[in-house]
Amino acid sequence: MGWQYSIGFLLIVIFGKNSWLGRIIEWIFQQPVLFTWWAAVIATAVVAFPLMYQAAKAGFQQVDADAEGAAEVDGANKFQVFLYISIPLASKMIIAGSILSFARALGEFGATLMFAGNIPGKTQTIPTAIYVAIDSGNMTMAWLWVITTVLIAFSMLLFINFKSE
Repeated sequence: MGWQYSIGFLLIVIFGKNSWLGRIIEWIFQQPVLFTWWAAVIATAVVAFPLMYQAAKAGFQQVDADAEGAAEVDGANKFQVFLYISIPLASKMIIAGSILSFARALGEFGATLMFAGNIPGKTQTIPTAIYVAIDSGNMTMAWLWVITTVLIAFSMLLFINFKSE
């Protein structure tokens, strides 16, 4: 769990006001990315990316090279082979990776708290809302958020099972 805070720290270094990227973003958008909803999106995407990458990689490794070769023999270029052969054949793993990544991003706490903060109505995420609710003794609100995330996760499982049939 501690590695998430390290990722949050690295994101602050990369996107902060003292970095070249942070200065460019602030110049373009007239505000820093730190403590914005974009920071929450970036933090969750960075933390969830390895799940998507590994699932997509496994899916593309399972694609039959003979099918790709046959498409090239029939005149398809590399982009067409990728778009019409590789992606459809790897689509189940891509969908599974997307759902796993979404579920991971939904539960992200450490890097998001470091990089985006916990500003209610602006950068507060479900895990930080649960934390604040528990910390303030509002167990009803904490349970509502927990039930919401469980329902989302259950819905995603149903979707995966429905799509795989």
